[in-house]
Amino acid sequence: MKTPRFQISIVMAAAIGTLVLIVSDAQAERPKRFSRFKSSERDGIDLTSTDLRQHRSAKISSPARPMSVPPEYPRYRLVDLGTLGGPNAGVWGYSVTLNNRGEVIAVSGTAVPDPYDPNCLQDDCFVWHGVVREINGVVTDLGALPGVNHSIPTGITETGLIAGLSENGLIDPLTGFPQIRAVLWNQNRSIIDLGTFGGNSSQAFGANSRGQVAGVALNAIEENPDFAQVMTGLPAATQARGFLWQNGSMQDLGTLGGNDASAAVVNEKGQVAGYSFTNTTPNDTTGIPTVHPFLWKNGTMRDLGSLGGTLSVPGSFNLAPGGQVLNDSGNVAGTSMLAGDEVWHAFVWSNGTMIDLGTLGGSTSDAVAINNKGQVVGRAKVTDTPFVRHAFVWEKGQMTDLGAVTPCTRSTAISINSAGQIVGDLGSCTNDPNDIAFFSTFIVEKGRPMVDLNTLITPSSDIHLTDAWNINNRGEILAVGLLPDGSTRAALLVPVPGR
Repeated sequence: MKTPRFQISIVMAAAIGTLVLIVSDAQAERPKRFSRFKSSERDGIDLTSTDLRQHRSAKISSPARPMSVPPEYPRYRLVDLGTLGGPNAGVWGYSVTLNNRGEVIAVSGTAVPDPYDPNCLQDDCFVWHGVVREINGVVTDLGALPGVNHSIPTGITETGLIAGLSENGLIDPLTGFPQIRAVLWNQNRSIIDLGTFGGNSSQAFGANSRGQVAGVALNAIEENPDFAQVMTGLPAATQARGFLWQNGSMQDLGTLGGNDASAAVVNEKGQVAGYSFTNTTPNDTTGIPTVHPFLWKNGTMRDLGSLGGTLSVPGSFNLAPGGQVLNDSGNVAGTSMLAGDEVWHAFVWSNGTMIDLGTLGGSTSDAVAINNKGQVVGRAKVTDTPFVRHAFVWEKGQMTDLGAVTPCTRSTAISINSAGQIVGDLGSCTNDPNDIAFFSTFIVEKGRPMVDLNTLITPSSDIHLTDAWNINNRGEILAVGLLPDGSTRAALLVPVPGR
């Protein structure tokens, strides 16, 4: 399996994005303090962190490439969420970061130097905080736990509750890494530390409108760090367990037979999807024990199985497990190795059956999101040689190739709303990876051609959109882009009335 590349755009480690990195490279370096937040079309580009840092700080003067603008699509007003005084802003990842009220969460750099990196050895030298753009358009700094600490919001509910993680100012003596705490911001934007199971760190990945929060927390029982880190994405030396927090209490969801598990998402019914080791014996192919997805419901954890391989998760391998992968009917979208652990396919689990979604002709596919209608989106190889990968939508047993936007050659579908509108990312759009237009974003609707979102912005913006993360049922879109000076921004795209 190929080791993925990660986009370096915002601080702190992505909570579960190192799973494939650990599995695919036994010599993988220990995760850095600053995150490698994955962009869906970055992993095929061989850019080192230094390359990306120079790219971000360099002046970018490449002219925008001309594109046609289909009249049938809406136009969008771009709202720059700005920063908290630092140079950059971004989005955590694939969870629900935009709700149907138009509230949106992001992360933003402050002007406060990072106390853990006084010599600025990493890719951003400032403290980052979570922010929320409220219904009234005001951007609120969510702050962090007391001290000079980073925070990241990871999911927002329809009622405005926000799950996330924050440093607490302490160092884990077992790993030498900053301690992280799962947190919940309430509607008043007060921060609540959700605690741990006796270990030194925890992380929250999603919540629902009932005030239930799902995530992973460490206990005090010693564990193989390579195994625990699969579940946390961060250095860990004790067992990791998935949790459901509600009414001030953190419940251990158990495991499928191994020592470690992680809860990735909770739906409005209180069902939880996640993944767990099924035993404690490493496999020859992966170097870790077998991993299966689970669905937890009414106190019972159900093993969803695999497509024959020893690694199966809700969500994507290369883009990170978790995200918008559990709908309110209890259907789970994910990715599984086939027998032999050489190739992997997207799946959907429904009513006790795991369905192999297949590919578009190549060897692999990844599921990224599912909506309440059971439509699944992701990406799949069209051919292995030459390498061609396209976004897909799967519904009623059929995988449809969504193509790409010329001259881009790659695409990945990231989010789908109840109307079937799909947004995602484009890659290899120019011959120069340092070109501002090398990566881009798209929207596609059934029966219509895929369109580069950058062509639909009115009035035009200096921000070139490179990543589209969420689309809500009102058609609003959360995206990330680059300014001409190379700095990053999070942006909300609001449909223009009457178009």
